[in-house]
Amino acid sequence: MDKIQLFFKTIAACLLLLLPQYKAVAQSGMDIRINEILVENDSNYMDDFGQRNAWIELFNTAYNKVNIGGMYLTNDHSNPTKYPIPKGDPITVIPARNYLVFFADNHPTRGILHLNFDLRGSKYLALYDVNGSTLIDEIAIPEIGKDTSYGRQTDGGLPWVILEKTTPKSNNYTGDPPNPGQEFITYDPFGFGMAMIAMSVVFLSLMLLYLLFKNTRRLYALDLKHVFARKQPIASEEDNLDLTGEVNAAIALSLHLYRNELHDNEATVLTIKKVARTYSPWSSKIYGLRQYHK
Repeated sequence: MDKIQLFFKTIAACLLLLLPQYKAVAQSGMDIRINEILVENDSNYMDDFGQRNAWIELFNTAYNKVNIGGMYLTNDHSNPTKYPIPKGDPITVIPARNYLVFFADNHPTRGILHLNFDLRGSKYLALYDVNGSTLIDEIAIPEIGKDTSYGRQTDGGLPWVILEKTTPKSNNYTGDPPNPGQEFITYDPFGFGMAMIAMSVVFLSLMLLYLLFKNTRRLYALDLKHVFARKQPIASEEDNLDLTGEVNAAIALSLHLYRNELHDNEATVLTIKKVARTYSPWSSKIYGLRQYHK
């Protein structure tokens, strides 16, 4: 019992040690990517004031939410902390595999999502971590036409391309998604990986079956051994006693009498005797006559 309690206490201690690390990973800003930008907004996405300005889309590549409060956006190499993203606002918490759009309109008084710089004439855009020195992501801004966005071909991936459609707060890839088989072919065009996986699964299954049947047979044999051990009669001191001749003779005589006197010998002759008295209620006529009373 002490060993079992020690085992569970060890598991609980490991979980307590891992929880803070998990929380730290869940809040890692290194999962954020600059995903799409639009420089000249003539008839495109509007902000919450009904204005059309340049916008920047950030994408959370992780499968957990990330708070970007305290991080920095800049369009200047020499000033990595140009726009500090405010802390303590729930709008800066980006859910898993989700987006957040900032407006580069040089009007920071309009809200958290409005930057203190614009992208006109900008050739550079970067995202820095909360320490102001760790670079998370950066891009070189090419010449882009009006109402045309420049972004990653797939969310959080490469390469950067001129997108056919602007996709603020949505998936950059607007075509038909490839099925898993097609994706696997791109990674394994000759099928060597598939063959290795198939062989590994087969051999692993055979090994598991071998271990299962081997241990099952062993346990079954042990169980039968215990069963037979329980059913084996326990010898007593009386079993070791020798019977005397008188006792054996008495037993033999009892058996002989028992076998010979099981049934009585009965006669097979049926004797019928005549009754001396002729009167009998069965033959009396008085019982068969109907009596009338006056």
